[in-house]
Order: sequence, then C-alpha cells, then structure tokens
Amino acid sequence: MKLQQLKYMIEVVRGGSFNKAAKVLYVSQSSLSSAIKELENEIGLELFNRTSKGITLTVDGTEFLGYARQVVEQAELLESRYLEKKNIKSLFSVSTQHYAFAVNAFVELIKEADSAEYEFTLRESKTHEIIEDVKLQRSEIGILYKNEFNKKVINKFVKENHLEFHSLFEVNPHVFISSNNPLSEKKWVTLEDLSPYTYLSFDQGEYNSFYFSEEILSTVVRRKSVRVSDRATLFNLLIGLNGYTISTGILSTDLNGTNILAVPLKVDEKILVGWIANSKVRLSRLGTLYIDNLKKVIENYGISKLVK
Repeated sequence: MKLQQLKYMIEVVRGGSFNKAAKVLYVSQSSLSSAIKELENEIGLELFNRTSKGITLTVDGTEFLGYARQVVEQAELLESRYLEKKNIKSLFSVSTQHYAFAVNAFVELIKEADSAEYEFTLRESKTHEIIEDVKLQRSEIGILYKNEFNKKVINKFVKENHLEFHSLFEVNPHVFISSNNPLSEKKWVTLEDLSPYTYLSFDQGEYNSFYFSEEILSTVVRRKSVRVSDRATLFNLLIGLNGYTISTGILSTDLNGTNILAVPLKVDEKILVGWIANSKVRLSRLGTLYIDNLKKVIENYGISKLVK
C-alpha cells in the first residue's frame, strides 16, 4: 500500500469521478484506475461501485476512506514540519440546513485551523442532500434537526446509510419575523396569529416531503406560502412581505442584522438539532475542531439545553 494510492483515492472521492481526479492529479485516467485497482486487490476490498452512471463508495470504501484521510493528513503534517516542504492545503467540508450558528462555527474553524492554504466547503443544502453528502463523503459532517414528526424517517435514512446522529441542543420553536411586523411586539405567537401572513420555507427539491421539511409543522395548511432556496432570499422576503418562518430562534445579528426578530411559537413541539457523520469513520482534526466550535457558538447564543 502506497501513500500515493491513498491520495489518489481521496481525490477521486472529492472529484466524484476518475476523469476529474486524473485532471487534478495530472495523470492519465488509465494510470489512476490501475493504481486504485491495485490498492483494492492488495487489501482485498472493493472501494468503489462502478456503474454507467458513475462511481460511489462502497460501505468498505467509506470506512477505508476515513483511515486514508487520517494517514495522508499525518504524513503531510510530518512533511511540512520536518522536510520543510511547501505549506499543505487543508481540506474540510460540512453540509447543513440553513442555520446561522453553523456559519459562525465555520468562520471560527477557519480562524483556528492554522493553515496557510486551505480549501473549505460550507454547503447550506436540502435535508436529503445533507444525508447524501455525508454518505458519499462529499462532506465529513452534516447538520440537521429531528422532532417527534420526522424522527422515524430521519433515523431510518441515517441508519441505512451507516451514519450516526449526535445531538447538540433542544429548543422550543420560534418564528422569525421582520421587526416591522405587527406581531413583533408580542411575547409569543400562535398559529392562529400567523394565519394572515405569508409562510416562508426552504424548498427541498424532488424530496419535498413533509418529513424532509426544514421547518416543523410542515403539514399545517397555509393560505399563503412561498418556497425559497437560500437564506438571504428568505430573510429579504420576511421583511418585504411581512412573512414568517419557523426555526430554532437562534439569530446572528452579525450575519442577519437587526431587522429580523425571533418570537416564541406557542405549540407543543421541540426541535432537536444535531450533527451526522459516518458511524465507522473517526472525525478528522478539522472535523473535531468544527464540532468544538459549534458547541462554543451555541453556548455563546445562550442556549443552555446542550445535549451531553
């Protein structure tokens, strides 16, 4: 087993194909394929499913990738420290539902990563795509929520894809509204209070199931609703239409300004936010650092219901 083979495998996963990886590595596709095949023969495992539609990691391949990343990262740290080679580019990816605290933690990670060169990816994505990203190792970590309504479906997908859900915190739901909204003066609101206003939610694409909705109470019938694909648009519509959305109540004035308020929603519901990762792969140094920063950011928001 050669270190180069491990680097080749990592790049194939990053690029999603042998062809893209070969271009990045400046080798022929046949040479790359041969190197990966030799690695598979040596360890006696098939690392990739190869079909006419492309490649995906096998279950064994996903576990092997976790170890390969650790080995390559440690080797590069040794080279950088003792062989005075050029700075090594740090790599890290996270996929998340549309949460400000996930962005704040990502910023802190970059500040603390201590890397002269890095390529980090933050994907604010659809619920099903978050699970797929972590399953296929496009992202090391995914962030999403569960509640009584969706937990059976989310747990099923997490288990089937050999992932684990790690709880972060549990909160009562809030609505995000404009500071100019007539409801902004209320201590709490009900669904009846919200009925005249436009409901805003995040589009889930082809998996636009109630169970994959990023907002709780997704089965409630609304007279007026708008789906959007990004957080900036949703917040603009909150102000422009005097609309509302349902979330954790955690807002970042640094990211979102002071025009958006969080008001408690009076319902018998809880929101449990957590992170998912591959159950057979140990977190990388950067993955661990991101989770640590995530917990610090959440505590700084005053969330006391961190799940230990």
